[in-house]
Amino acid sequence: MEEKYNSEYPDIPFLREKAKKRIPRFAFEYLDGGCNAEINLRRNTKEIRDVQLRPYYLRDYQGISLDTELFGKTYSAPFGISPIGLQGLIWPKASEILAKAAFDYNIPYTLSTVGTASIEKIADITEGNAWFQLYHPKEAELRDKLIKRAADAHYPVLIILADTPTFGYRSKEIINGLSIPPKMSARNIAQIMGKPRWAIETLLAGQPEFKTLKPYIPNGLSLKHLGMFMNQTFNGRLNAERIKPIRDQWKGKLVLKGVATEEDTEKAIELGLDGIIVSNHGGRQLDHGESTIKPLTRIAAKYKDQIKVMMDSGIRTGPDIASSLASGADFTFLGRSFMYGVGALGNEGGNHTISILKRQLRQVMEQLCCENIHDLPKHRIRE
Repeated sequence: MEEKYNSEYPDIPFLREKAKKRIPRFAFEYLDGGCNAEINLRRNTKEIRDVQLRPYYLRDYQGISLDTELFGKTYSAPFGISPIGLQGLIWPKASEILAKAAFDYNIPYTLSTVGTASIEKIADITEGNAWFQLYHPKEAELRDKLIKRAADAHYPVLIILADTPTFGYRSKEIINGLSIPPKMSARNIAQIMGKPRWAIETLLAGQPEFKTLKPYIPNGLSLKHLGMFMNQTFNGRLNAERIKPIRDQWKGKLVLKGVATEEDTEKAIELGLDGIIVSNHGGRQLDHGESTIKPLTRIAAKYKDQIKVMMDSGIRTGPDIASSLASGADFTFLGRSFMYGVGALGNEGGNHTISILKRQLRQVMEQLCCENIHDLPKHRIRE
């Protein structure tokens, strides 16, 4: 597909600033923030950018390709869209906008269990090419229903989430009433009134809902009782006994997201998983943990020949993607960058963000004289 590029916003920070002006503060801070003092939020990106790459200018260079094979499918770039909960709160119909852009540009879009579009809707938009992230229910019956719906909709990849055994302590969300249970304060209403475009688009699209979970949520719940329902229904703590029945049921590719150690990687391999995503939930769960690039580098060096090793958290730009791939990732995922794009440009935000990332990544590879993404590790300068 021809790239749709808006030269007024040539990089992700421009999209972030534009989105900040168009989105109510409570929604923007939900997207943009981390947990506690937001140390790991900043460390994630900083340490990706500490990676240095070496160019080989006199190499016989035949041009580059961004095509990337993953789980038997060839994607047009080595990055996809991470799952984000409550996307429709940040910008109306954001899930649908990004799923359509991902399909048009042949990259994977991942739907969260707590996303604001249904499993079936995203499958329809992507013609069965989206991925689904399962937030683990406490009851096996609900788990099995969600897995069956994803299988019936022909999702090729199921992600199970390991890094949310508890809710992150996010003070901005508490102040803004976006903790569980959520609330809508006079302060938040005032913020909405100051963002008329967002308010109008939200009015037209309808109040954001957990569309995938809607069949299981009792009718007429207040926001307070909805929060109680979510707390009672889901438990993000995984272990081998919880993963085994999922592996038995799911016939597609199964990926564990939130891996941060060699020990958990070994368990994933033992349990027969097809891939892992090295991630710390975008710095939203453990403030004093490692950045993702450090365990990614160790894990890829040791286990890449046994399991697909992917990464998210902290990746914002095309050069960040290059550094992550150079550090051993087979594939990368970005979340906030895409939401900045949609928040800034609405329906065109997904297309434009993909175009930025591809242009930036292509330029880095051309500068390095690197013809394909699998050769990027040869360009990393080792410490």
